[in-house]
Amino acid sequence: MKLDGKLVVVTGAGSGIGRATALAFANEGARVVACDVDQGRLDALATEIARVGPERLAFVREVDVADRAQMAAFAEEVHALAPAADVVVNNAGVACGGSFLDTSLDDWDWLLGVNLRGVIHGCHFFLPKMVARGAGGHVLNVSSILGLCAAPSVAAYCASKFAVLGLSKSLRVEMAPHGIGVTAICPGLINTAIVEDGRMSGAVGARKAKVAAVFRKGADPSTVANAMLDAVRTNPEVRTVGRDAWALHALTRVAPRVTSRLSSMVSRRFGATR
Repeated sequence: MKLDGKLVVVTGAGSGIGRATALAFANEGARVVACDVDQGRLDALATEIARVGPERLAFVREVDVADRAQMAAFAEEVHALAPAADVVVNNAGVACGGSFLDTSLDDWDWLLGVNLRGVIHGCHFFLPKMVARGAGGHVLNVSSILGLCAAPSVAAYCASKFAVLGLSKSLRVEMAPHGIGVTAICPGLINTAIVEDGRMSGAVGARKAKVAAVFRKGADPSTVANAMLDAVRTNPEVRTVGRDAWALHALTRVAPRVTSRLSSMVSRRFGATR
C-alpha cells in the first residue's frame, strides 16, 4: 500500500506508541485521524502533525475507546471524510499489574474495556465500511510480547493481549477475500508511560517505580511505529518488535516446553517479580 493521501485512524494516539505511529504515518504522506482520552496530549500531537504538513492532519478527537457510543460517533465523523479508512491502528491500551488475587473486578473491567473492547470497537465500526468500499485496507491491532508468552502477576493484561492476538488471527482469515490485511503487533519492552498510567496492586504495586524504570529502558516507540509502516506494506500475520519479543515468539513455536521457564524470565525482565 502506498500511504500518500491515505486516511489512517490511530487510537490511543496522545503519547507513546500511538503518538509515534500517528507521526510516522503523517511523515509518509497519510492523512491522520487520531483519538485519545487526553485532549491536552491530542492538541500537542495535532501541532506536531501540522508541522509535517497541514494537509496531513484530518482531525483529533477526545474518545474513550471502551465507550461504544463514543466510538460509533467517532467512526461516523471519520466516514463523513471518506467512504472508509485505509488503515486502522487499534493501539489504545492500559496496564494492570498484580497477582490474580490482588486484581479487583473493577480493574478487570477497566483493562478489558480498553485493551479488548476498544479493539473490538475499532474493528466493528471501521471494517464494514472498508469491506463495502471494496478497495482493501489494513488493520493493525496492538497485542504484546505478553500476548505470546504469559507471565505471572499480569494475568489480566495477558488475558487481554492473548485475546487481541486471537481476534486478529481470526479476522485475518475472514478479511483476506476482501483484500484487507490484519496484523497483530507484539512489542517487547518499549519506553512508554504505560506503567505510570496503569493500576498496580499488591506486591507489584509496591514496586511500581521499579517496573516503570524497566520500561523506561526499553526501545523507543518509533521502533514500533516503523514496524507498523512495514506491516502495512508486507502484511504479516504477527509482527514482533524488539529482540526480546522476536526471541520469545520463536521459542514458543519451536520449543513450547520452555515457556514456563520463559514466563519467569519475562516476569523478572518486566520487574513483576524479584
